[in-house]
Amino acid sequence: MSKKRVLVVGGTGYLGQHLLQGFSEIQGHPFDLAFTHHSTPPQPLVHAIPHSRAFHVNLQSGEGFEAISRSFGQPHVVVNCAAISVPRSCEMDPAAAMSINVPSSLVKWLLSFEESNTLLIHLSTDQVYEGVKSFYKEEDETVPVNVYGKSKVAAEQFISTNFSNYAILRSSIIIGPQAISPVPKSLPIQWIDGVLSRGDKMDFFYDEFRCPVYVKDVVAIILALTTGWIAEGKQMKLILNAGGPDRVSRAQIAETVADVRGYDTSLIKPVSASSVDRGVKSPVDISMDITELIQTLHISPTSLRVGVQLTLESQASS
Repeated sequence: MSKKRVLVVGGTGYLGQHLLQGFSEIQGHPFDLAFTHHSTPPQPLVHAIPHSRAFHVNLQSGEGFEAISRSFGQPHVVVNCAAISVPRSCEMDPAAAMSINVPSSLVKWLLSFEESNTLLIHLSTDQVYEGVKSFYKEEDETVPVNVYGKSKVAAEQFISTNFSNYAILRSSIIIGPQAISPVPKSLPIQWIDGVLSRGDKMDFFYDEFRCPVYVKDVVAIILALTTGWIAEGKQMKLILNAGGPDRVSRAQIAETVADVRGYDTSLIKPVSASSVDRGVKSPVDISMDITELIQTLHISPTSLRVGVQLTLESQASS
């Protein structure tokens, strides 16, 4: 039986790399893997996933997708991890945020194939919610307070209007080990660990709440969606909250790192988010109800404490 083709769009980013690793580690290697990159793919990633194919694609113009059609073919599953995901960057250049975060060229390319038998798994964000209550459900109204959230809502609407088979994952902050090829942005747990290990006092918000999710849980969610789609091929129109089980503030995340490591918790100074001008409006409480995720995919995401332990253990052994 021929292998099923999986394309990871944005494969050189943090989640993209973990995802390629997750697919490549499945016993029997049932998937042909390909990924897109914007700049030159890092050599450690190319060496670590030797059987995957790398394609240079411009997501704004769509240039590069035709090369995938010619040499890879129509993918059975596409996972779109590509985004401008720093809220402040989106605020500074809303046009760029919309043109990258709304995957119009990707969807247009997928619609060019005669058969509509591709599943598009798209990474969205908890920042689609307004942040005025706790534990948002998927059916709650999306009222984003910043350009990043608005671009992600626009993406969700574009996909659901134009594409026939999709799974949209509203992800919270993703925590976990560094990627195969280290990514330039600072990772939350590693950054907090670095600050506290130096004995530096640091301000942490006590009044903004999220549900951080362990990266390998996000990979497991995507693998479950992929294998389910390939096994059953039933029409899929799905939106899922992809968060962890704990509603926590940044101060509580820092306290968890301190507790796991044995650092002095007096280094953590809880401050109000309103005391700092970050150049972008941030939602107050975008904690998510993940009942639908657990019931649909039978996946119970890792607790924050265990996620922190696993992250720091992997850092110590690398």
